[in-house]
Amino acid sequence: MTIDEQNLSYVIHHTRAMRRLKSDPVPEQLLLELVDAANQGPTGSNKQNASWIIVRDAEQKKKLDELNRIAVHGYIDGVESSAPERAGIVKAVKWQRDHFDEIPAILILCLTFDSLPADNWRAGAGAGGSIWPAVQNVLLTARSLGLGAALTTLGLSNRPAAKELLGLP
Repeated sequence: MTIDEQNLSYVIHHTRAMRRLKSDPVPEQLLLELVDAANQGPTGSNKQNASWIIVRDAEQKKKLDELNRIAVHGYIDGVESSAPERAGIVKAVKWQRDHFDEIPAILILCLTFDSLPADNWRAGAGAGGSIWPAVQNVLLTARSLGLGAALTTLGLSNRPAAKELLGLP
């Protein structure tokens, strides 16, 4: 096993959702490394139909924070009363909810469709399976670079509002 294989194995085995993030700025070069890693993810039919939005603007983050806050309330209502082992997850999600606009950079991965799926979150997520390898590459690369990251789709669950906010078709 080479050193690189050992490092990859370490990163794979030690990557977890990091919701309690520092507000320190993320250097541009590291953000570009994340996007580059995302671009290496395979896509269905090799369409390479992904694009990336990096949100750093305080006003736009505040608006995303509002969308996320609404969605988190619905999520928490469903899990807060569930098994005690979920308490840590709920606590971390609440922390992220309360500090979402402090996250220094929010990377939003997008797919362009030949024909648009129905305009609801479930149809979009089901039709957008090609984005998940890119997401995993971002999470693994963030870990390897010493950055915290977490996958969350809650703030985008109101697709019309998210599309308008981000200027998406």
